[in-house]
Amino acid sequence: MDGCGTERIAMKKISIVVPCYNEQEVLPLFYIEIQKVMQQIQEEHADTEFELLFINDGSRDGTLAKLRELAKQDERVRYISFSRNFGKESGMYAGLENATGDYVVIMDADLQHPPAFLPKMYNIVLSGEYDCATTRRVSRKGEPKLLSWFSRKFYKIMKRISQTEIVDGAQDFRFMTRQMVDSILAMKEYNRFSKGIFSWVGFRTKYIEYENVERAAGTSTWSFWKLFRYALDGFFAFSTAPLTISSILGVASCLIAFIMIIVIIIKKLAFGDPVQGFATLICAIFFMGGLQLFCVGIAGQYLAKTYLETKKRPIYLVQETEKDARKDMDTAAGEQ
Repeated sequence: MDGCGTERIAMKKISIVVPCYNEQEVLPLFYIEIQKVMQQIQEEHADTEFELLFINDGSRDGTLAKLRELAKQDERVRYISFSRNFGKESGMYAGLENATGDYVVIMDADLQHPPAFLPKMYNIVLSGEYDCATTRRVSRKGEPKLLSWFSRKFYKIMKRISQTEIVDGAQDFRFMTRQMVDSILAMKEYNRFSKGIFSWVGFRTKYIEYENVERAAGTSTWSFWKLFRYALDGFFAFSTAPLTISSILGVASCLIAFIMIIVIIIKKLAFGDPVQGFATLICAIFFMGGLQLFCVGIAGQYLAKTYLETKKRPIYLVQETEKDARKDMDTAAGEQ
């Protein structure tokens, strides 16, 4: 209580983490929408306050300039600008590491993660029944058919080969308790695959199904090749099945070769047939050589991941924050 005998309300802070890469076109739209949602939540829960934490992942457009403007006009806005592009995984980790809220939200700036879901997600977590509320796309409307097909296959394969369950269509759009966030931050690995990490740490999660939403503005920076590499990171980060497959292929190849040798010897001794087929021999050599390179490549991927982990390089490097922008503003005001 204060001096007048009135009880002070214990405020609950929600940190909204927004990774950004070349999002200058959509940032103003996102800011307008998120303001409406924050006001709605505060009308329902008077004991709630917010911080908006934008992570500028080395954008090459005017994203940083937009974030500077937002930070100057709104004290709730914070931003961290990387020295270069480190990838979305690094951006999400930086956001979680620097968020100060009792609850932390991760969402994209392109409005494909609808801010209107936040009040519902907050109520789900606030009930105490769940530690995390997240979204799951039940359709891929507006997405290229080939990309959608590969995405569905990725989830099916991961479900079979990984001990960590990754739900088909699950998004990075999450509303989490501080306890869950701290558990995620305890995983300091350099090669990060957040979809797997979110599942691996456990905690009670509520999935909200929704139809796919297209970008509000701008274009996606996720190409097919980037998504393919991201899928490979998931395979190697949360499953040793590729190593098992390469071992099985090696054993199977040895057995086939052994059987073929026995057949050739029997044909030579029993029937006197000469060994023929130069073209067949060349094909067999190429096949076995390719199989060996494939298996060595799988082992090499795991070795490369281990090599990067042992370097202990930082997951990201900061070049500028909102404190720098506000300091410049205060300096300019003092000079006037």
